[in-house]
Amino acid sequence: MPQKIIIDTDPGQDDAVAILLALASPELEVLGITAVAGNVPLPLTSRNARVVCELAGRPDIPIFAGCDAPMTRALVTAEHVHGKTGLDGADLPEPQMPLQDAHAVDFLIETLRREPAGTVTLCPLGPLTNIGTALARAPDIAERVAGIVLMGGAYFEVGNITPAAEFNIYVDPEAASRVFAAGIPLTVMPLDVTHRVLTTEAHLKGFRAMGTRVGDTVAAWTDFFERFDKEKYGSAGAPLHDPCVIAYLLEPEIFSGRHINVEIETVSDLTRGMTVADWWGVTERAPNATFIGDADADRFFALLTDRIATL
Repeated sequence: MPQKIIIDTDPGQDDAVAILLALASPELEVLGITAVAGNVPLPLTSRNARVVCELAGRPDIPIFAGCDAPMTRALVTAEHVHGKTGLDGADLPEPQMPLQDAHAVDFLIETLRREPAGTVTLCPLGPLTNIGTALARAPDIAERVAGIVLMGGAYFEVGNITPAAEFNIYVDPEAASRVFAAGIPLTVMPLDVTHRVLTTEAHLKGFRAMGTRVGDTVAAWTDFFERFDKEKYGSAGAPLHDPCVIAYLLEPEIFSGRHINVEIETVSDLTRGMTVADWWGVTERAPNATFIGDADADRFFALLTDRIATL
């Protein structure tokens, strides 16, 4: 039986690659995709999710627009990384498939109440506003979630939007705090691990060599996305953050980490949105998350290119 997942996302080129990886993997059943404001505002993230599903030949996937702003804050976006559409770099047609009428938060609540408890895994790739709002509105769903595998946070790599905070957590720290305190089994893909899986020129050539529209598009997206990180970090390529979430579901042994306590800073001006990870076990706080620290980049890219080539 394929594993049932809901992808909660703010596409983003790396979100788009994660969605493609999920749709190319028969082990996963994507029950729906919920869009949230993050990398770009909600009208664009809900558009981009549909663009990606159509690129993959999957207009059957239900897509829901969710929260257009964080739970208590003004929205911060990242056009400086992803371009004005969020998917700059490849020229794709406007989507024809419809958005669903229901709100993403209602879809999350209804699906988790309807499906057998412990059978649906949530895969947030952006700010945690939709998930946090669903938990606030329907606390009973927490014990029904099989687990949450999310991209967000950082510890050893510190921040990418402020000196202390990673973008997804920083945008809505109150939602993140609610998710981390919910008692749901959490697996966290922080910058510490995503910065181990850098796209190099060889990987881009591999995508282009597929000779498919999807391969060409992934190469073009990655090329666009790379320019920012190469300039900022002086690295050989850009981290593909969000596909780590889907790769973990498919081949968890690619990754290694520790089950530790992670708290979200919501108050401090200096460190708001920081994921305070007790990596060394120096507090008495109970572990609440498996915090991933390393990955086998060769295996990760082998999995990614094998699957993307099937689309």
